[in-house]
Amino acid sequence: MQTHEIRRRFLDHFVRAGHTEVPSASLILADPTLLFVNAGMVQFKPYFLGQEAPPFPRATSVQKCVRTGDIEEVGVTTRHNTFFQMAGNFSFGDYFKEGAITLAWELITKSQEDGGYGFDPERIWVTAYESDPEAAEIWHRVAGIPKERIQFRDGKDNYWDMGVPGPGGPCSEIYYDRGPEYGKDGGPVADEDRYLEIWNLVFMQDIRGEQSPKLGHPPIGSLPKKNIDTGMGVERIALLLQGVDNVYETDLLRPIIDKAEELTGRSYGVEHEDDRRFRVIADHARTSAMLIADGVNPGNEGRGYVLRRLLRRIVRSARLLGADKPVIGEFMKVVSELMSPSYPELATDFARIENVAVGEETAFLKTLNTGSRLFADAVDEVSAKGGKTIPGSDAFKLHDTYGFPIELTLEMAAEAGLSVDEEGFRSLMAEQRKMAKEDAQARKHGHADLSIYKELVDRGATEFTGFDELTSEAHVLALIADGVRVPTATAGQDVEVILDRSPLYAESGGQIADRGTITAQGLKLRVNDVQKIAKKLWVHKTTVEQGQITEGDVVLAQADPAWRHGATQGHSGTHMVHAALRQVLGPNAVQAGSLNKPGYLRFDFNWQGQLTEQQKADIEAVSNDAIGADFPVNTFVTDLPKAKQMGALALFGENYGDEVRVVEIGGPFSMELCGGTHVQHSSQIGPITVLGESAIGSGKRRVEAFVGLDSYKYLAKERALLAGVASALKVPSEEVPARVEQLVERLKVAEKELERTKIATVLASAGKFVDEAERVGSVLLVAAAAPEGVAAGDLRTLATDIRGRFGTEPAIVVLLGNADGKVPFVVTVNKSAQDLGFKAGDLVASFGPSISGRGGGKPEMAQGAGSDPSGIEVGLAAVRARVASPTG
Repeated sequence: MQTHEIRRRFLDHFVRAGHTEVPSASLILADPTLLFVNAGMVQFKPYFLGQEAPPFPRATSVQKCVRTGDIEEVGVTTRHNTFFQMAGNFSFGDYFKEGAITLAWELITKSQEDGGYGFDPERIWVTAYESDPEAAEIWHRVAGIPKERIQFRDGKDNYWDMGVPGPGGPCSEIYYDRGPEYGKDGGPVADEDRYLEIWNLVFMQDIRGEQSPKLGHPPIGSLPKKNIDTGMGVERIALLLQGVDNVYETDLLRPIIDKAEELTGRSYGVEHEDDRRFRVIADHARTSAMLIADGVNPGNEGRGYVLRRLLRRIVRSARLLGADKPVIGEFMKVVSELMSPSYPELATDFARIENVAVGEETAFLKTLNTGSRLFADAVDEVSAKGGKTIPGSDAFKLHDTYGFPIELTLEMAAEAGLSVDEEGFRSLMAEQRKMAKEDAQARKHGHADLSIYKELVDRGATEFTGFDELTSEAHVLALIADGVRVPTATAGQDVEVILDRSPLYAESGGQIADRGTITAQGLKLRVNDVQKIAKKLWVHKTTVEQGQITEGDVVLAQADPAWRHGATQGHSGTHMVHAALRQVLGPNAVQAGSLNKPGYLRFDFNWQGQLTEQQKADIEAVSNDAIGADFPVNTFVTDLPKAKQMGALALFGENYGDEVRVVEIGGPFSMELCGGTHVQHSSQIGPITVLGESAIGSGKRRVEAFVGLDSYKYLAKERALLAGVASALKVPSEEVPARVEQLVERLKVAEKELERTKIATVLASAGKFVDEAERVGSVLLVAAAAPEGVAAGDLRTLATDIRGRFGTEPAIVVLLGNADGKVPFVVTVNKSAQDLGFKAGDLVASFGPSISGRGGGKPEMAQGAGSDPSGIEVGLAAVRARVASPTG
């Protein structure tokens, strides 16, 4: 049975049992406790936490999940996957233990002809929490499982909570006996390789305190409504129904391995190390495609860093398998073909997914080259000191700064006859992970502050009137100060005001919140900000400037008209720039974020490489042409599938409801899902002036622009500046660019001539140094302070020239400069002197301490810098002594 069919049967089974089918949420949710969605229940978390009332009593979903806590373990065994699909059924105060057990048993044992999975009931084992005999009794009575195949386990295995105070409950896990060839008898408590867990049923009935029942601490109470949360591993069901040994042999992963065999010329199943790399490629390729599809881009922190690590592990694994050409694009194609039947966005958005992945591969291949050069320098430095081990700090720098895999460092070190301080490297990696873990732990309180709003959220959404009016009469539903409900607030206090209706826009969709006032007879509050709670409750953050406000008051809420006018210009202008970008660059220029406020907008988008001046000019021109066309701006509400069918653009990673608001400007010119405020005609936006564009991460660019009056002010300032330059150059404004170009060219010529003169002057002193060379043993030695004013770069040129004048006679040149309190130095040793045992790096060690300096290089050339000019003469004397006594 194919994996897509396994998913479909699960959903159909529970829909027939009265559950609402809920699509998988994005892997990225606005949850401060999670980097990625890692369980099926995550999108239902607000219902389990009691923050929102569930819109249905029963639900079912197949949730895409990513867990990245042990990326390094992927491929080592066949049990680890970073991406997996979690099928689940959920009850919110509806059925409980017996209902969940009955529904699960029916699906797994019902024949395949009747829509089930057809597992042999005699091979099913279950576990129950040690303090939950009720679950064991239901399994025996309802499913007929013999008591000897029902095992009790402690809280570490069979109790679930969120890791923080809140809901929790005992678990019951379903296992399938794969047979004696996979391990020993005795059930799950004896061997979880033979007895494979396929489904976990959580009976959410308790309230957990500060200490978890998983560790033996009792719950502090019972939930008013008992809930069900289950998770079935789709991939594990697939490996059993497809008769293979592990998930890497299933229909959604094995074809990726097949492609890797084709691209590398190696075979899976022959060498253990090769197999590990094949599994890394298969797992990470699928995970990377799913993350990019949900809007993640490679970066240096957070989600972007995880994606970067995954993609680079693919490249490294393919390289170690023998691939000598780019491979990521081929893997992305296979993943799209395999996964798109369940996740069609992998096909419809494939061009963008491929572009992001291939762009990272291209960047990493360049990084590998840089890393190789840095590695060579590290080898030279170790060899120059007579060492045999590359320090762990160097390996860590190569890994952390340049993405250089430790495995590659180890391999290349062995080729050079060296080892790597792996313990030091692992120690630094462990320290980094510890810091990351502590940072993650610090983020685990994201839900605590929302409890005070629960009653207000459950009461219903704030009615937003701001699309139609700027002033609305409203009732004060609640006042909150310092996280506590208060009955009143007086002049001078900062207070959060909850109204039943409001014309003030709450920050969302890149548009910052309106400013405005809340007034009544003898009362005035300044609205400083408006934020949303649970996407539907408007929280007005205010300062009481006059009078006293009381819960229950009738007030007048007003958005600042000037602010709102500027905000609509900025938001509609953002849509103009987005449409222009797609016209100029193509459909792969996908939005990755935005911010707009009165007079200003910035727009982030996925794109590889810097924009040309012509592209920036075209974007500005297309935007302003659309503004000049005076397009009508239409808004309407429709369902999400219809909006997408019409071609409306949605922001990746954003979670939309069943109904969405569409903003259409000029028909096909611009159509986006958007809940923001907009002008009525495009001409009301005013001029758009693109200020520039910049990189904000790998594969991500940002365009910034002024809008409306701010655009005019900027252009007026630029015009005045141009007039000033034209006046200074005594040419008309239109001739300024050509005149500046002439001046720049003349300056370049003058600088080159100055550089030639300077080099000639420096080299003219070479003869003097040769004439003054000292005979030290069998070597001619020049150990001297460089002429005053010689820069570090010229120092190397001078030393090389002096060395060349000695021909084949053994010679050593040591020059120390003195520039701005620094002591640049160069040591060069010709081939004849090297044959006598002299190395440039060894000589640096003799004088470096005298000038508080260090440096490195190869046997024939070393350079660096010190910070103590007062030690120059002592250092030169140390060089003479070292050459006179080469054995030290």
